[in-house]
Amino acid sequence: MANLIEYKCPCCGGAIEFDSSLQKMKCPYCDTEFEMETLKNYDEELKTQKPDDLTWEKKVGSEWNAEDEDSLISYICNSCGGEILTDKTTAATHCPFCGNPVVMKEHFKGHLKPDYVIPFKLDKEAAKKGLKKHLEGKKLLPKIFKDENHIEEIKGVYVPVWLFDANANADIRYKGTKIRVWSDFNYNYTETSTYSVVRQGSLEFKSVPVDGSSKIDDDLMESIEPFNFDEAVDFQTAYLAGYLADKYDVSEEQSITRANERIKKSTEAAFASTVNGYNSLMPENSSVQLTKSEAKYALYPVWLLNTKWQDKTYTFAMNGQTGKFVGNLPMDKNAYYKYLFGLTAGIGAVVFALLTLLSFM
Repeated sequence: MANLIEYKCPCCGGAIEFDSSLQKMKCPYCDTEFEMETLKNYDEELKTQKPDDLTWEKKVGSEWNAEDEDSLISYICNSCGGEILTDKTTAATHCPFCGNPVVMKEHFKGHLKPDYVIPFKLDKEAAKKGLKKHLEGKKLLPKIFKDENHIEEIKGVYVPVWLFDANANADIRYKGTKIRVWSDFNYNYTETSTYSVVRQGSLEFKSVPVDGSSKIDDDLMESIEPFNFDEAVDFQTAYLAGYLADKYDVSEEQSITRANERIKKSTEAAFASTVNGYNSLMPENSSVQLTKSEAKYALYPVWLLNTKWQDKTYTFAMNGQTGKFVGNLPMDKNAYYKYLFGLTAGIGAVVFALLTLLSFM
């Protein structure tokens, strides 16, 4: 028995048939007509579709040597469990992640040594000014956030970051539509033409960062990007003097998923930006293949401040290289209701004045 071949309509997904009167393929559901050659090319395109291949080829990192281990000390926070690194000259301090005291635990060991470090370019004074500027003009901000003692608690921390390099080869197909509208004395007409749009090519990605610490929110770290990796230097423990350094607790393997998401999303956005002239554009298939993929391990400079308001912790971060400052702010409800009452009263007065004026007119 011969196998039945069924063609799907690219527009609505329904089964299409050959119309002998038109000598074309026609969809009985949306009435779209297809030239035989066009349908053949579309069918060939479907056969060449590939699934994503986002595997990474090269492992990263080297072990710490005895000299490096002897120059570093590990502290552990009894409150949140975060582990941080300092040089041997650093005494007990406060945890930059939760604000609680930390105590010395043991010499650092058992983790990979960073390949690179971006040294701090901005000091604590710059971080304090950044926080003050971030708080300026916030009328609904609780007073506690403006107290000077919280500004003094800003800590400089080297945050562990996995950096991913890769070439992304992409094959993406979109469904584009063009709409033409016209009318005559009797009817209004709308013609919708559907097109299959294909984009193929490759992009090179360098140093795509993924936060290697579970104690720092990924959105917070990505909000203070970008860092300029051109200013990175080979890692030396001397750069840690006077600062804290967080130990990574998210491995390279665990970070690959996030790296793939960022690379795939950026690739699709770049390719979509090259398609113009359509009223609508819908991606139908996206295949991204990674080649020449490898990862590096680095420490990035970040100024952190944790403060509490009504039993909730608020974290602020500043890029220690560029000065970009981010952080969510709480709202003083009493100040908000006063502001809302004043705003409502003001609007009411304006409306009353307008109504009065209209009544005279």
